[in-house]
Amino acid sequence: MRKKVKAPRRKGHWLVNLILGIICVVWFIPTLGLLISSVRPAADILQTGWWTVIPHRQWDTVSQIKLDRETDLRKPIQVNGQTFQDDQLKAGVEVGDQRLIWENRRARTVNVQEKKWGASTNFTLQNYETVLGGKEYKITQPDGTVQTEQGSGMGRSFWNTIAVVVPSTVIPIFIASFAAYAFAWLKFKGRKAFFIVVIALLVVPLQVALIPILRDYTALGLNGTYFGIWMAHTAFGLPLITYFMYNSISQLPKDLFESAFMDGASNFTIFSKLILPLSVPALASICIFQFLWVWNDYLVSLIFLGSQPEVQVLSMSIANLVGSRGNDWHLLTAAAFVSMLTPLAVFFALQKYFVRGLLGGSVKG
Repeated sequence: MRKKVKAPRRKGHWLVNLILGIICVVWFIPTLGLLISSVRPAADILQTGWWTVIPHRQWDTVSQIKLDRETDLRKPIQVNGQTFQDDQLKAGVEVGDQRLIWENRRARTVNVQEKKWGASTNFTLQNYETVLGGKEYKITQPDGTVQTEQGSGMGRSFWNTIAVVVPSTVIPIFIASFAAYAFAWLKFKGRKAFFIVVIALLVVPLQVALIPILRDYTALGLNGTYFGIWMAHTAFGLPLITYFMYNSISQLPKDLFESAFMDGASNFTIFSKLILPLSVPALASICIFQFLWVWNDYLVSLIFLGSQPEVQVLSMSIANLVGSRGNDWHLLTAAAFVSMLTPLAVFFALQKYFVRGLLGGSVKG
């Protein structure tokens, strides 16, 4: 019997796995914190961190002390025979194994707390309702006061972003696929020159084209319209998509096209019946890249679409939210997670094609 020869283990593969594991953990922990914070009540976020959902030692109220309603909070306050300042009771002051903290400052109610094992398990979807719907909401402060705030109303921005992203992804991929097929398999005058121009456009920063295109858009009346932003994203995305699709399509077996031509198939038939089905992995990969780029875009949308509420996209809405409501973490985390959900859904839906698409055309044969 022949002995099986074990393949030598790659040196350092454990180091690669360790590095990948660290990267996954570094990425996963903030994302988990973002998700947990987005479903916690505003009052809990103001008082404790998101990690308090994990069982831990925390202060738990065991009793309450009712002070005289005429107690002057500007003077030292007597609680259980000891004197404290108002600021101390706001932050919580430890007395032996207990802590005293305001439950309701207006009602002059003080909580007596002790350390116990527990976890913060209060979850709510109100943050998402407030962010997307724009309704008023109430926050109970640590001192018992209730504060009313207005929601951000990002639901419209979400649908505006969908209206921008879908055509801005489909149109350039459709055009670039035709162009890549022509560059790869059709012979026409100036083919190499045109292809060199496409490659050269990859190194041109889009910022240098913003002002000239904006002037043309203003003259044509396209500024602030969806059609204008579609064309802008299409123009900026075409060079990379064309080059990416060319690398995939050019590596397809030549015998397929020769057989199809001998059977009388036209170029359009070959493209629709052969090229597209065989290029699905590459199409899925570049679709992910283009979708993410347009979804997270801020500059191009701001220049060609504007920041008016009726056309404002999600990235601009979140930026405005950070500027005007920078302390409202319950709204910021919910808004951030809303902006992450759709790209994550697209990626996981197309991930089985992603690696194959990236490697497509890298090795011949």
